[in-house]
Amino acid sequence: MSAPSWSLRRVQIVDEAILRGLVDVLIDCVEGGASVSFMHPLSRGRATAFWRGVAQGVAAGERALVIAEDAEGLCGVVQLAFDVPENQPHRADLSKMLVHRRARRQGLGAALMRAAESAARECGKTLLVLDAVTGGDAARLYERLGWVRVGDIPGYALMPRGGLCSTTVYYRNLDAQTQSR
Repeated sequence: MSAPSWSLRRVQIVDEAILRGLVDVLIDCVEGGASVSFMHPLSRGRATAFWRGVAQGVAAGERALVIAEDAEGLCGVVQLAFDVPENQPHRADLSKMLVHRRARRQGLGAALMRAAESAARECGKTLLVLDAVTGGDAARLYERLGWVRVGDIPGYALMPRGGLCSTTVYYRNLDAQTQSR
């Protein structure tokens, strides 16, 4: 198996170059039909405002952000949100695991998920939760990686070009995974 054509790194500060790449990846995913909280067409201004908010959370230590870069620039991202109720300090929400269409089917999604789990452990988190479009590519990836399916919520969100979709909720107990290794 050849080496991946991308590299991963956790960023502590989101500079303008990273911000532009994040905007490009988000817009590409929405244009490609991914239900990731935004409707099509997604303007650069709306995408930039979203990522600026994330950047503030990263700078404040409320979020962890792992990015992937290839020869063309930023091609993937995943984030952990630590802004949880005070009785859940061991938990984080994994969100916006996005892979640009040019970098799909190369193992990048799985690598981003493993990097997010590693970052969560480094931050003292032992439980991760996420949701994904029921039966979608991301849901299949999470199940292949051993995430536990909790259940489906019908009609949870709209697809980017309209039409309701269901979401599936998953969790990952990092303590159990560590103990089984």
